[in-house]
Amino acid sequence: MKEIIEKAWEDRSMLSNPEVQNVINTVIEELDKGRLRVAQPNEDGTWTVNDWVKKAVIMYFPIRKMETIECGPMEFYDKMALKTGYEALGVRVVPHAVARYGAYLAKGTILMPSYVNIGAYVDSGTMVDTWATVGSCAQIGKDVHLSGGVGIGGVLEPVQAAPVIIGDGAFLGSRCIVVEGVRVGKEAVLGANVVLTASSKIIDVTGPEPIEYKGFVPDRSVVIPGTIPKEFASGTYQVPCALIIGKRKPSTDLKTSLNDALRENNVSI
Repeated sequence: MKEIIEKAWEDRSMLSNPEVQNVINTVIEELDKGRLRVAQPNEDGTWTVNDWVKKAVIMYFPIRKMETIECGPMEFYDKMALKTGYEALGVRVVPHAVARYGAYLAKGTILMPSYVNIGAYVDSGTMVDTWATVGSCAQIGKDVHLSGGVGIGGVLEPVQAAPVIIGDGAFLGSRCIVVEGVRVGKEAVLGANVVLTASSKIIDVTGPEPIEYKGFVPDRSVVIPGTIPKEFASGTYQVPCALIIGKRKPSTDLKTSLNDALRENNVSI
């Protein structure tokens, strides 16, 4: 499949070939069933991005035709089919949650009114809360809580770009935004309104000297929004950053740990 996808990527006239279309459809089905992933974890903690799978997702759009989709009184008009068969999958889906065909939802996933795009991988026990969005190809671990209004960015192009990755057991507070391939470590806690992009400064302020990260939140970190001064031509202004103010304690759950870290650092949020 990889060889055919790569050839079609270089020569888009091949998309009219039924054999090529069949291969693309097979890739999307494998994504839907979780047997294939856009990115996969390695034993050393790094991740490998399967560029060719992303190429198949991109080429899936032009071979699809617009059609009317009726769901009871609801009507949609789109190229992409919706995911179905939730009871057999063991996934709880609350109206008006929507997941596209080609997104994998593991058993025990809960979707409140939310959206999961094609190519995403959502592992078991994860809660996608009200109006949260899981973008295309995002990788969400086990037992993650995406609180209300969380925005997980999607990525299709450039094909070599890594998707957003959220580690097992992470808790993302209301209205958090994580985009541009940022990776959040296992059991990390993001306070409400934390915004992380590839260029966001993530500063550990728990020690005598600040430690700066970009594109990565270490495991078990407790993170809140912050600001840092930046010089501009017209003067010095505060720009957003994220502050690591503590670590989750093994003896406490997510919410208790977050509250403890905030109290210990005299931060109200």
